[in-house]
Amino acid sequence: MIEAELKARVHAPEAVMRQLDARATARVEVYRDTYYDRPDGSLDMSDQELRVRTVHGVDSTRTLLTFKDATVDEASGSKPEYETVVADGEAAHAVLRGLGYVPVIAFEKRCRNYEFEARGRQLLATLVRVPEIDGTFLEIETHVEEAELSAALDDIRAVLADLGIGSQDLTKETYTGAVAARRR
Repeated sequence: MIEAELKARVHAPEAVMRQLDARATARVEVYRDTYYDRPDGSLDMSDQELRVRTVHGVDSTRTLLTFKDATVDEASGSKPEYETVVADGEAAHAVLRGLGYVPVIAFEKRCRNYEFEARGRQLLATLVRVPEIDGTFLEIETHVEEAELSAALDDIRAVLADLGIGSQDLTKETYTGAVAARRR
């Protein structure tokens, strides 16, 4: 499946949050992400990502192992995504290190997640703040077969427009890139 996703900078986060609160109940979570690569950086050079994410919610914690393959849509940055829940986060980190992967960057994301249906699709909208990066971001995503990608992105653009976010607000800037630049 392809993660059809668009990300935008949000200039009026409170207004967008109110609109999303009217659509769904927010799930407030803190993500602790660690990205891994081979020592030669070949995953990054191949536009691939390998991540362990520990999600701390109000009353639960879960860890996810994610692999994102190379971008299939340059305009949006959408990628095939493979993700699974792991029972033991520390073991997941140890397995990756044992296989020779090295952690290249780790950071925290503070998220308000909203799951709702719009335009016949199940969507996940996430308001994101990364303490090391200025501003608030909104990601809206859905998972589709590659043949549906263009239509799904059009639907996401329409939902963004409904929230007052235009194409001029879209960004392909990655959190990993922005955090790495900030730390230099």
